[in-house]
Amino acid sequence: MKTLTIPEIACFFKANDHFLILTHRRPDGDTLGCAAALCRGLRSLGKTAAILENPQLTDKYRPYLEGLTVPSFETGMVTVSVDVASLDMLAKNAGFPVRLLLDHHGTNPGFAEEGLIVPEAAATGELIFDVLEAMGVTLDQATAEAIYVAVSTDTGCFRYSNTTAKTLRVAAACLAAGAETYPINQEMFEKRRFARLRIDAYITEHVVFYAEGRLAIAAIPLEVEKNCGVTEDDMESVSTFARNIEGVCLAVTMRTLPDGQTKLSVRSAPGYDAAALCALFGGGGHKAAAGATLPMAQDEAKLAVENAFRQLGYL
Repeated sequence: MKTLTIPEIACFFKANDHFLILTHRRPDGDTLGCAAALCRGLRSLGKTAAILENPQLTDKYRPYLEGLTVPSFETGMVTVSVDVASLDMLAKNAGFPVRLLLDHHGTNPGFAEEGLIVPEAAATGELIFDVLEAMGVTLDQATAEAIYVAVSTDTGCFRYSNTTAKTLRVAAACLAAGAETYPINQEMFEKRRFARLRIDAYITEHVVFYAEGRLAIAAIPLEVEKNCGVTEDDMESVSTFARNIEGVCLAVTMRTLPDGQTKLSVRSAPGYDAAALCALFGGGGHKAAAGATLPMAQDEAKLAVENAFRQLGYL
């Protein structure tokens, strides 16, 4: 992949048209906020731009993409991925080459023709902000709120260790542009349906600790999710629950996928590397947050993770 600078990316957007913006599987606030902000910014410049519909989009984020999506790729579209860490992380309906990528995952192999990967950025939303600024886009309220969703969700509302002064400057610019952050913060970080509280109770009762409480595995059987009645929106932040237990420095949350495989979501404190653990299983992400999918049931996955703890010297 050819690496571009922010000014070069701005020139790329100005020189081309008919953009299709791509997001990742099980989309979160960063990928969707980036897509919405970039799409709105390009349209404000008179460009034709749309976001490819993501079949896993949830109700929490649906309002941010209203009026911005299209159902499929058309010949001649310039494809741009945002916050997608690898080719196999693209939404399932995005089976075509990617022209440009913007991302902040250090494990990204650079699967597009051109792009920019900035691992030190707390969220890809920071890159989108820089690109829009370089193109001379003036943030309106909707665009500012989309960027705010991107940077706030990937930093846990600015509580995680990846938060930088740059992150806070971007958030401040969003507020200055009219972003209504209070309702966003309530919806993203405060509200919990009772079904989710039942999942938290299950984790509290069944979490397994290692290394004098520094490591934790929280395995959530599929039948427990069904019995509790949770949705994907309910489960979005479940990976942080075990990590927030006092003394835990690295937490692995396990969920069963529809095909029977086990999805790992790993969260860590400084001194522990979530991405290194997930890399042992072909996954990736950041030191503080990463993920992987294991082709096995949860019982086998627990043993595999325990072995990974030992391999990394954590046990």
